Amino acid sequence: MESQDKWLTIEELSGYLKMSRSKLYQMAQKGELPGSKIGTQWRFDRDEIDVWVKSKKFKEFQ
Repeated sequence: MESQDKWLTIEELSGYLKMSRSKLYQMAQKGELPGSKIGTQWRFDRDEIDVWVKSKKFKEFQ
């Protein structure tokens, strides 16, 4: 995987997880979702998201 493919935008993450962007924004702002805010935009490490999805935490939001 190329390094540029490792980082997801909120739009890409929304498609990847099949969740709304607004819900993902809320979760990221509350610290419930692993991500980094760079300036005004959020970025999400695909590997961290995969670990999070497999964890119990993700199941709480489905």
